[in-house]
Amino acid sequence: MNNGLEVYLEKSESLSHPSDMDLKSLRNLVRQGENGSLEFKLKATHPEKIVREIVAFANTNGGKLLVGVGDDKSIPGLKFVDEDEYVLVKALEKYCFPPISYDLERIHVVDEREVLVFTIPKSSEKPHFVRLENEENGKAYVRVQDRSVQASKEVKQILRRENEEGIQFRYGDKEKVLMQYLADNQRITVETFAQIANLPRWLASRTLVLLVLSNVLKVKPDEVVDWYSVI
Repeated sequence: MNNGLEVYLEKSESLSHPSDMDLKSLRNLVRQGENGSLEFKLKATHPEKIVREIVAFANTNGGKLLVGVGDDKSIPGLKFVDEDEYVLVKALEKYCFPPISYDLERIHVVDEREVLVFTIPKSSEKPHFVRLENEENGKAYVRVQDRSVQASKEVKQILRRENEEGIQFRYGDKEKVLMQYLADNQRITVETFAQIANLPRWLASRTLVLLVLSNVLKVKPDEVVDWYSVI
């Protein structure tokens, strides 16, 4: 056992706690499969990738991350749960900012194996970022169905301002062009809006962000391009 783990285990306030969920309830949860609020990880390897899922939950609507559960819904658990917990908690402390609130539980599975359950609430301090050692700037992630995708500049602005009050926009020529397009098409991108309304990209971007914040439009983030549609 390394010194860091020994110190961590001595700090009871940093430890996970036994879950109120029993194995039967865990199986019922896993049976749902991965979705917008549930993610499985078989092992704690590549913690820098696992923390992306936690950041995505915090930046979206919250969720649960189960470590020791396979994508095929098998539940082998973790053999060295103390070590895995230590690695993941330290990764969260090292790579995530601002810090993320979460609850960490353990569920006994079989023999000495356990599943770690991270419960992450929807954050009021969005956006949260992951910044790895070789990166100058952090990356924000959001949850889209059963995937965690990197947030665009527009989505980060929406996350940052979604609780802001008194947001207003003026319904002018560009908004009219936008709504006419959406009357005939289900969705639009920033680039398409800029083209059809003859706008610089920054103005098309700002307009769509304001309309999302004003609850006129909704945005669906994607790994390639974000899509905007009428609510």
